[in-house]
This record gives sequence, structure tokens and C-alpha cells, in this order.
Amino acid sequence: MQGHLNKLFLWAMFSSATVQKAVLDCGTTKADEFPSPLVYSQTNMVMRGQNVSLFCSHKNKSLQITYSLFRHEIFLGTQNGTGEPTIFKLNISEAGDLGPYKCKAQVLKCVKYSRDFNFTIADPVTAPLLTISITATGTERHVTLRCFSARGSLPINYTFFEKNVPISSAISKNAREPAELNLTRKDTEEEEYRCEARNGLPDLAQYSQPVSMAATGGDGCPLCLQLLLPGLLLGLTVIALILAFWILSKYKARKAVRGNAPKDCGATPLEVRIYANISLNQTGKKENFGLSAHSTVVAQTCV
Repeated sequence: MQGHLNKLFLWAMFSSATVQKAVLDCGTTKADEFPSPLVYSQTNMVMRGQNVSLFCSHKNKSLQITYSLFRHEIFLGTQNGTGEPTIFKLNISEAGDLGPYKCKAQVLKCVKYSRDFNFTIADPVTAPLLTISITATGTERHVTLRCFSARGSLPINYTFFEKNVPISSAISKNAREPAELNLTRKDTEEEEYRCEARNGLPDLAQYSQPVSMAATGGDGCPLCLQLLLPGLLLGLTVIALILAFWILSKYKARKAVRGNAPKDCGATPLEVRIYANISLNQTGKKENFGLSAHSTVVAQTCV
């Protein structure tokens, strides 16, 4: 019984090889019957140290194909596959790991090579900054949204959202400049916006902080408080500085005047005391009035 099973197995293997050889003869097979394989990845932009998957596949889904992967003519590994793509796991740690990669598909003695595939080192984007400019006309507001990410490999795709709902398609920027979106809204509408920045690195998109616009009624000015507050604070700061300098200058001037004035010694700067000898007669009437030879003048001087 065991010998019979072995014969059946050998016969099946021989038949399979015979069928593949009959179906596929590299000398007579047309190019479209066994074309070159494909080598690809989900993204060609990677970060240094990232683990990636490289796929080898073939249009012919019926043949058992042996896939071999090469980088710079260096053999990396072999896998067999039928129908489904084979997957090679790689790690991009240095510039030499970027490629070029090439996949070889082989059936018996028939061999085809894929085109070269290269990875590119990329920097992830940073969280973008969303700014809003508003022009009010009547009961409408003309809104300009600007989204900008300061770092990240170009190109960067920007998408705008209103309350988590996309309101624009991806706006691609190949230069370090913001993406813009112009909208028209009614004064009575309250909105919340944010934006997304994404480059070729998958799963590394960054989002801005949400920016809200309060609704206004009638002829109200949208965001008047937010717009006027910085100017008001700046004006108050300037006024406070002017008052401080004015008070300081007045204080210095008054101090200088006091320093130059004579000191107060508690008495008049000059005191003159005149001693007069007055002779009275016996009846008490004034008889003679004048300064005697003993009159003294006393002057008091502050030092």
C-alpha cells in the first residue's frame, strides 16, 4: 500500500512538471504569457529604522513561481508562491538599504526579472498651524483658511475640515508654503475648523488645533473681541510706559531743584537785632530815641 502511494506521488510530481513545461516553454512562449514580475511596497517613502514589506507578484496566477529578491545584485531570499504575492520583510537602517531592489520570477528554467524599486528617506510632518482671516460684508463673512506645516519632506498634502467633515480635497504643496481655502459663511453660523498635513509617510498624518468662529447676530462684527483685544492691550502698554517715563522725569526734576535750594535752619536767613537805648523822663514820655553806640547786628547763616 505504501509503495502504491509513493508511485502516485512521484507520478503527480512528474505530471505537474510535465504540464508546466508543456504550458511554459521559454523558447516558444510569448512575452505576455509569462511577463516580468512586479516588485512594489505600500509606500516608497520611509523613515530611517522603519520596518517595511516588499511584495513580489506575477500576472500568471496558475503557475507555481519561485521568487528571489536582490538588492544591489546581493541575494536576499527566496519564496515560492502561486497566485498570491510573496512578502519580503526589510528594515531600512542606512542609505544602502534604500535600493535598488529587484525581484526574479522563475518557473523551471524560465526566468524573468522585475524593474528596479527604490525607497526614499523622508521626514515626517509636524503638526500644522491653522490661521483664519475674516472679511465681513453685510450678513456674510468671507473666510480664508491657511494651513502650514513647518517641517516634513515635500510634497505635503493639506486637507481642511469643518467639525471633522472634510470640506476640501487634498491640496498638494511642493514648496514650503501654506495651503489656502476660501469660504463664504453667514454671520449666524458657528463653525469649527481644523486641517490635516500628510506627506508620503503613511499613518503619520498630523492635525492642527481646532479654531472656532462664534456666530454673530445682526450687524455684529465676527470675532471683534479677538481682533481688537491684542490692539487694546498694546495701546494700554504704550500708555503705561509713557506715564512711567513722565512720572520718573518729573521726580528727577523736583529732586534736582530741592538739591540746589538753601537749607532751612529753623529761622530767617538773616536776623538783625537792634538794641536801642531809650531815655525816659520822669513823667514817662519819650525823650530821646536813637541807636546807641552799643547797637549790635547779629546775622545767622546756614552752613
